[in-house]
Amino acid sequence: QVQLVESGGGLVQAGGSLRLSCAASGSIIRVNYMAWYRQAPGKQREQVAAITNDGVTNYAESVKGRFTLSRDNAKNTMYLQMNELKPEDTAVYYCYARVYLAGPVQYQYWGQGTQVTVSS
Repeated sequence: QVQLVESGGGLVQAGGSLRLSCAASGSIIRVNYMAWYRQAPGKQREQVAAITNDGVTNYAESVKGRFTLSRDNAKNTMYLQMNELKPEDTAVYYCYARVYLAGPVQYQYWGQGTQVTVSS
């Protein structure tokens, strides 16, 4: 069984910073694609940032220049550094990963979510 465990959410004032982590554990051969999504109340879940196994990143326009995504493949862990936070960044943030367990098939998993609240 694979688990994605998120940490680092919390309450911060506008302009502040938070760092989210997502660690994948279980019978994993290799973690491939990883991403952060977020969902605010009454809104659809949206992708915030994504990173490939070789470190290529992609960001939503709304977070470009403020958020930085990185990963440590040795630890199967992904980090999202969030700076200059705005009230509109308030949401539950979900970790997503596609992993190889055995053979060529990838399996996708979601974390349980971590709340990020930015006060004005």
